[in-house]
Amino acid sequence: MKACNSCGKCCIKYSNGGLSASNADMDLWENLRPDIFRYVRDGKIWMDPESGQQIELCPWLRKQPDQITYSCAIYFDRPEDCRVYPARVSDMIKDECEMLEANDFADLPSAQVKLDTKYRDR
Repeated sequence: MKACNSCGKCCIKYSNGGLSASNADMDLWENLRPDIFRYVRDGKIWMDPESGQQIELCPWLRKQPDQITYSCAIYFDRPEDCRVYPARVSDMIKDECEMLEANDFADLPSAQVKLDTKYRDR
């Protein structure tokens, strides 16, 4: 399993209503990060502050100058869903995650163990 190459596939896939945030995330944003909290409506995240409608792409996703990789403008305060991704190899496969290598596909249980070990201390 390779290191994350910041391809942005997970961020793009889970935009448009595919993410949730914990109550702790929302409390933090409300109290310390109102710039983030303004994108929260009725417990849903990444809602347009003006219209209240779901935003198609995460407002914090930034394409890098190389036009290939992405970064997160709120990385240290990102939602819990983002902090724990990836948790399952099956999700990585579905999301076409570029961290997976051929040998990971050949032995999915071992790939899951590698993933669990890699992210044990999150």
